[in-house]
Amino acid sequence: MHETAPFSIRALELGPMENFIYLIEDHASGRAAVVDPAWEVSEVLALADKHGVRISDILLTHSHHDHINGIEEVLNSFDAQLHLLKAEARFWGKGLDMPSLHHGGDVISLGESEIEVLHTPGHTPGSACYRLGDQLITGDTLFVFGCGRCDLRGGDPEKMFVTLKNMKEKLPGETVILPGHNYAGKETSTMDEQIGGNPFMHFDDPHRFVSYRMHYHDKHRDSPYGPICKGHEMPAG
Repeated sequence: MHETAPFSIRALELGPMENFIYLIEDHASGRAAVVDPAWEVSEVLALADKHGVRISDILLTHSHHDHINGIEEVLNSFDAQLHLLKAEARFWGKGLDMPSLHHGGDVISLGESEIEVLHTPGHTPGSACYRLGDQLITGDTLFVFGCGRCDLRGGDPEKMFVTLKNMKEKLPGETVILPGHNYAGKETSTMDEQIGGNPFMHFDDPHRFVSYRMHYHDKHRDSPYGPICKGHEMPAG
């Protein structure tokens, strides 16, 4: 018999950059965590109110403005604890008021729900993904049939190559990807589907990956992203 998960994850698409903001509800405690609060925070608060939950935690996948501009508004309504990776706090450089700083492999307890923190650098030095059961909130590390840019401050395409290679090799194929932006023809996907159709998952050579991410992709591919067969990412040469 399939055991019912102790949590629910609900998504809102908000803002001019098609951000996904996630609300994780722990059923037993009535606590909730909001991931990357930004843009129309009133809609996040309304969602929490609709389901009768208290936002006790804020989880950041990274510190770019389009993922954090609603933190203060959430904190004006709830006494919530802010969580991010220690490496991202150093990169961000903002004076934070007693956040919880994490390392990859840490587990955040939200009532009876356990949230595993994955350190996934590349988009920023301290980018994080959050894993609950077979669901993975990926921020700007992994999109559906895409991945985050590496040409912004803190970006590193060589680290992104290693991150995506590790995800491909270590995460179960049935893992459900919950990305930070709605850039594809579908809102979610599985790791197996990404391994098959995400061009950034197809590279074995880091130098070709870097060339594709930094110079080729954005000139030849537009959203909404769809799958690409392996071998069709970039002309050889």
